[in-house]
Amino acid sequence: MATIRLGDVAPNFTAKSTEGEIDFHKWLGDSWGVLFSHPADYTPVCTTELGTVAKYKAEFDKRNVKVVALSVDGIESHNGWINDINETQGTTVNFPILADEDRKVSVLYDMIHPNADSQLTVRSVFVIAPDKTVKLIITYPASTGRNFDELLRVIDSLQLTAYHKVATPANWNNGDDCVVVPAVATEDIPNYFPKGFKEIKPYLRITPQPNLN
Repeated sequence: MATIRLGDVAPNFTAKSTEGEIDFHKWLGDSWGVLFSHPADYTPVCTTELGTVAKYKAEFDKRNVKVVALSVDGIESHNGWINDINETQGTTVNFPILADEDRKVSVLYDMIHPNADSQLTVRSVFVIAPDKTVKLIITYPASTGRNFDELLRVIDSLQLTAYHKVATPANWNNGDDCVVVPAVATEDIPNYFPKGFKEIKPYLRITPQPNLN
């Protein structure tokens, strides 16, 4: 099994999907990406998750994020399952689902945890930046569905902090105040953050979110 850490280049692969063959890095292009896995097709929690992602597609698009799911089942199974997802979740699946019958991608991304299940993938999530580096890894057990509002919140933070010298505090949401990173000296803060700042402690300086008008 590979070990992928934050900052690593996301391993490239070519795989069949419900939208044709995908060369992962080429498919991502200049976009951010979310790769997330499912234990199997025709499973109840996964059905609700893929329906939710379909409904959130506009939110991902707004953030320049491409979404791709993965299951260890094949294309024919995926296509039948998509019909069920569309019917039961009141949506239309509008993103590709990778077919990983040989578990090549699952092994490449360490998605099979033998002490949980020797065959099926856990609920892995990888957020990948346009430079193809891994920015977020979250792993859920098969029994727990993911919170896609939280995933969007984290993407907002990742995109903000990639381009501005801030970090986001606990429970931050888009539009909230941010923390000035320690690398910025207090006397230099006005050069970076003309909206002003509040010094709570020398190491804890708060400023309005810099990319909002």
